[in-house]
Amino acid sequence: MPVITHADDFDADDVFVDLEPMIGHRLYLKCEGFNFAGSIKLKAAAAMVAAAEESGRLRRGSVLIESSSGNLGVALAMIAASRGYHFTCVTDDRCNVATRRMIEALGGRVVMVTEPAEEGGLLGARIVYVKAMCAADDRLVWLDQYRNAANWQAHGRTTAPEILRQFPHLDVLFVGAGTTGTLMGCARFLRDWSPRVRIVAVDATGSVIFGGPSAPRCIPGVGSGVRPPMLDSDYVDDVVLVSEPETTRACRRLGRRGFVFGGSTGTVVAGAERWLAEHGDPSLTAVGIAPDLGSGYLDTIYDDDWVAATCKNGHPHRLQAPPPRAGSGPAEKAATGAAT
Repeated sequence: MPVITHADDFDADDVFVDLEPMIGHRLYLKCEGFNFAGSIKLKAAAAMVAAAEESGRLRRGSVLIESSSGNLGVALAMIAASRGYHFTCVTDDRCNVATRRMIEALGGRVVMVTEPAEEGGLLGARIVYVKAMCAADDRLVWLDQYRNAANWQAHGRTTAPEILRQFPHLDVLFVGAGTTGTLMGCARFLRDWSPRVRIVAVDATGSVIFGGPSAPRCIPGVGSGVRPPMLDSDYVDDVVLVSEPETTRACRRLGRRGFVFGGSTGTVVAGAERWLAEHGDPSLTAVGIAPDLGSGYLDTIYDDDWVAATCKNGHPHRLQAPPPRAGSGPAEKAATGAAT
């Protein structure tokens, strides 16, 4: 029986789900949601905080601030609570209500930007806001998950070796793309230790990560309005784009089999299923990374009314996440954009 002192000391990272009965291909999901932060972002958050503490940037009296679509915000709020730091999460209205409430339950402060920047959309606006806050208060420490090498290095030390230990004859790895920390950490490790493995990045339609046109997106976690600085496309063998209706269908199919996963996982599963069907080799052994579980998506992906309004006619429509239920504290809003 494990006994822990800090919440980030526990992470059940050896759980895989066999999806062959569902999709007809040898696809295994590495489940990363079984920790107190509820997602794979705990690994990056812990690594970035540790690096900042070791360098002296983060010390007693510091206040953490970070731009996040949700999961990293929860992970940092949890670590901040455990270590005695204050934390501010800068997000936007795509962030699930349950996620915002979790950050606040952990003692964090949530600020929502409401207007997209001319370049970079809502993510660009969030970064503008964080930079402005840091310039105004020298207590603030921005870990900058988009450029922080500790982000991808965490997955080179943990996630990729964990996969290779369980599947030494792995053929294909499917990884969702956001900051690309998980993608780059796994790809760099496998390039060195198992170069035969094909790395397939799964991105959201409307994301600009791999050069596609920008379009509205409503589901957080995968995709970006800004090309991630840490991305090195030379490590990526293929890219699959998944629409939000496809993500929703994949999540709901998994739910009907007893597995309620988050939107990032649904995107990875939908992309992996399509790629495996197109490449038509049933002997391939494939793993997909499932970043989180689905409890934070019950008001969105798993809600019929939200899906009907958001994915009308098969296309995503800009729709604000449901407001907090009565009795919950509203998140602070910060209107920001190109003029900020």
